[in-house]
Amino acid sequence: MKFLRKREKGSTKSLAERLGVSRKTVQRYLSGASTKPNKRLQQALVQETESEWQPQVRAQARQRATTSGGLVIKFRASLGFTANGSSDDARIRDLSIAVSPSHAALILAAQEEDATDTDLHKAVAETIADAYFRQGGGGRASLEVEFRDVQWLEIEF
Repeated sequence: MKFLRKREKGSTKSLAERLGVSRKTVQRYLSGASTKPNKRLQQALVQETESEWQPQVRAQARQRATTSGGLVIKFRASLGFTANGSSDDARIRDLSIAVSPSHAALILAAQEEDATDTDLHKAVAETIADAYFRQGGGGRASLEVEFRDVQWLEIEF
């Protein structure tokens, strides 16, 4: 109730309208005089809190991933590479790879721009190439990674 009142800029009147209850009911819950909402009010509180809370939590997690935490990409897909005359033919791999905040920013930007699965897979493939195969460049800068036949893909942050 306190969280939702804060989102309504302190207005108990607008919060009461939002929840479909009287202003007095909101004031009773805020003061602690009432503590157990009826089923309808409980559902309204949960629904309204989730609609306000989840976007904030996601935005904070995205911000952390792109500035300090990075992402963990887990997948099962066909993965292989070619470089300077050598090759490691693609094969199905189950991997979990931690990626840098800069790569996380690229992937999350693609997601926010409603990228297609194909575009997102390209961004993930480039990230995997840098984090798993190239490992920061070195002599593997020309390495081309093949990432296809994705069976599942999870991005955690």
